[in-house]
Amino acid sequence: MLSYTAGDTDVPLLDETIGANLERIAAQFPLRDALIEAAASPGGDARRWSYQKLNDDVDRLARALLALGVGKGERVGIWSPNCAEWTILQYATAKIGAILVNVNPAYRSHELEFVVKQNGMRMLVTAPSDKNNEYVGMAREVAGTCPELRELVFLPGAPELGLVQGVPEAGHELTYGELLTRADGVGLSAVGERMAQLDPHDPINLQYTSGTTGFPKGATLTHHNILNNGHSIGRLLRYTEHDRVVIPVPFYHCFGMVIGNLNALSFGAATIIPSRGFSPSAALEAVQDFGGTSLYGVPTMFIAELALPDFDSYDLSTLRTGVMAGSLCPIEVMRRVIDEMHMVDVAICYGMTETSPVSTMTRDGDTLEQRTSTVGRTMPHLESRIVDPGSGEGVERGVIGELCTRGYAVMQGYWGQPDKTAEAIDGEGWMHTGDLARMDEDGYVVIEGRIKDMVIRGGENIYPREIEEFLYLHPSVQDVQVIGVPDEKYGEELMACIILKPGAPSITAEDVAEYCQGKLARYKIPKYVDVRESFPMTVSGKVRKVDMREEAVARLHL
Repeated sequence: MLSYTAGDTDVPLLDETIGANLERIAAQFPLRDALIEAAASPGGDARRWSYQKLNDDVDRLARALLALGVGKGERVGIWSPNCAEWTILQYATAKIGAILVNVNPAYRSHELEFVVKQNGMRMLVTAPSDKNNEYVGMAREVAGTCPELRELVFLPGAPELGLVQGVPEAGHELTYGELLTRADGVGLSAVGERMAQLDPHDPINLQYTSGTTGFPKGATLTHHNILNNGHSIGRLLRYTEHDRVVIPVPFYHCFGMVIGNLNALSFGAATIIPSRGFSPSAALEAVQDFGGTSLYGVPTMFIAELALPDFDSYDLSTLRTGVMAGSLCPIEVMRRVIDEMHMVDVAICYGMTETSPVSTMTRDGDTLEQRTSTVGRTMPHLESRIVDPGSGEGVERGVIGELCTRGYAVMQGYWGQPDKTAEAIDGEGWMHTGDLARMDEDGYVVIEGRIKDMVIRGGENIYPREIEEFLYLHPSVQDVQVIGVPDEKYGEELMACIILKPGAPSITAEDVAEYCQGKLARYKIPKYVDVRESFPMTVSGKVRKVDMREEAVARLHL
């Protein structure tokens, strides 16, 4: 049997824009909580929006954008950690048909300038500067070199800007409050008139890939792509208006804005922002204080939460479900999430920015093994197949090849890069993920790693995931990533990069070899061990193995 499956089509896809969806849900649940920001500032009070208030605030910001002349299809950037205004801007741009450009908060001025120029961004909404990022200064620097950037808008908390308003070269700067006052000059019917011009298949979002190889590419996503993907995930999680979803993952990434916002808000559920950046204690406090029923995170986030010295003091009894994505979850971590965090229905989601993002997902009732060794089955209205990376021909069940996805969730393409689009999406509409995978007899997909992460040692193909799963069982290991490093004799050798459990004794390459002896084939035993405090991560929570390889090569003089 070939490695191919198609998701069910029993429930039709939504045929509406993101703005129309919000208006429909707000009319249905006007007084229910829609958005809660747990603490906008240290020691501050929570901010709350009912569905009616959220829709009203979205409309006010949308009218302000119309007052500035923002047209359908123009690009509006958001460069900020998670905050309530992020969500409001997400929906306001959707209502007027402007394309929201998610800018990675970790970017510096050079990367920001590239993104602004690459898509012709006309407005950038930026966070106030903080101890880690000089957002205001970098935004001004880039605005001075990008004439297409006509407005800079600074979110609450930015330094006073009134002093520069009269300076000609700074005339494009506005505070968020000043922007909102522009709405007073636009009629209440203007937003509805613009919405009537929109189509669900219009592009509405640009998300830039992490750019681990070359410059990042802008995945162009439509209302239809991301609204339906979020809604499909929510159906499988059995969301209703009674759910309260704690979202510590970044909005700049599909995990936060699609699996989080668009998913929960399309069911009338509440979205809860625990903090601007990830804090394990803030995430658990948000669950406890606001009755969270669902919690999101990449596995490293759940590992950090479970490792809190006072973990047992948090009341997590309201939790029932959640989403893990970004990488596969070690079985011991999943067991603790289910048993100690009460997340009995927690799901694994797999996908990529280019597929809106989720293409496979585990289901309610799947076994512990299926939730830790697989990424579930194909999502509704999508297709999955596994092909030989060389020939492109489909492979049999159980054979490793490249995972491909087809259906409504596949992006329109990379913004302004038809050549790159053609490399990723073939003539039959299949998105090639670059991930090595196999499909079992029941249609569950097992990810074996990235094609570029596969280690070839002496002609043997080695999939790091298998070794990582084994080393997680070592009593001293809290987290582990396995990489390939250059070797004169074998081409590549294995290195295990390990984070130790608190108080655990350090371990050496000899210790690891002894632990693996007789349990792993000799060629799979890591030659090198690197004990670390942390792993380099993308802002979306994925480990940057490419950085670790570069560090290892330099340190070992390979």
